[in-house]
Amino acid sequence: MDSSYRIGPGDGLRIYVRDNPDLSLSVPVRPDGDISIPLVERMPAAGKTPVELARDLESSLSQYVRDPLVTVIVTSFVGTYSDQVRILGEAARPQSIPYSKGMSVLDVMIKVGGLTRFAAGNRAKLVRTADDGTQKTYGLRLQDLLDGQISRNRPLQPGDVIIIPQTYF
Repeated sequence: MDSSYRIGPGDGLRIYVRDNPDLSLSVPVRPDGDISIPLVERMPAAGKTPVELARDLESSLSQYVRDPLVTVIVTSFVGTYSDQVRILGEAARPQSIPYSKGMSVLDVMIKVGGLTRFAAGNRAKLVRTADDGTQKTYGLRLQDLLDGQISRNRPLQPGDVIIIPQTYF
């Protein structure tokens, strides 16, 4: 699996064009995955690495600027949808979180603020989609993990979904 960061809708980018301060600026990646800068009305950004985007911008700018040298720096991270981890159900703050290398279930639970008082944390499920599109479901014991049983922690992968059900009354 390629571990290079892929730009996603909502990411913030700092674009630097050497010796051209008027072309150097910060831009958001629009929901459609494109960006706009002076002289380049529309450039697809989502799904590209910062280096790939920089080369594409150099190619587009070369008709206006002699030998442009572009650097793209991601300043705020959302990532592509396939690179996010989603937490649904009885989390204190259900949300999608950008995947980071080495991320674990505990990291995600801290980010979402833990479980609600109605959560059945030990009946939680991790849904993982393989490269061939098949899905596997794994049981998680989130309440045990949050109660200090660190052996219940599990590594996460991009695209994982954690589903936390509600307790039976």
